[in-house]
Amino acid sequence: MSDYDQRPGGSLKLKGGVAEGGIVKKKKKKSKQKQESELDRERLQDRMQEEAKSSLPGSGNNSPAPSGSSDRKTDAEKRFEEVQRRRLAQRVSKLANKTHKDRVSEFNAHLESLSEHHDIPKVGPG
Repeated sequence: MSDYDQRPGGSLKLKGGVAEGGIVKKKKKKSKQKQESELDRERLQDRMQEEAKSSLPGSGNNSPAPSGSSDRKTDAEKRFEEVQRRRLAQRVSKLANKTHKDRVSEFNAHLESLSEHHDIPKVGPG
């Protein structure tokens, strides 16, 4: 008789405790090697960042920190960032001028202007 001819006996084994007659799964343990390799990787990144900072010209302790490699940016990139900064400043000043009450009333006015298509339909009796 082969393995295919035999029929399994008994009921289904469900997950659970041994007292319940179920299958008990072993918990996987984290290896120390993975934890150590992650720590080593973090230390290496920190060292590389420190070396990069110290290798830049004018990066003494008293000098200001260089701003994200601005010398490598093209004119268009510089203009784009400047426009982004201006727009962000405008947005912040616009929000700072409004009170919560103003924002709520403006939102309610917007909802009033929407058509009934956006209303939640009634479902069921009532």
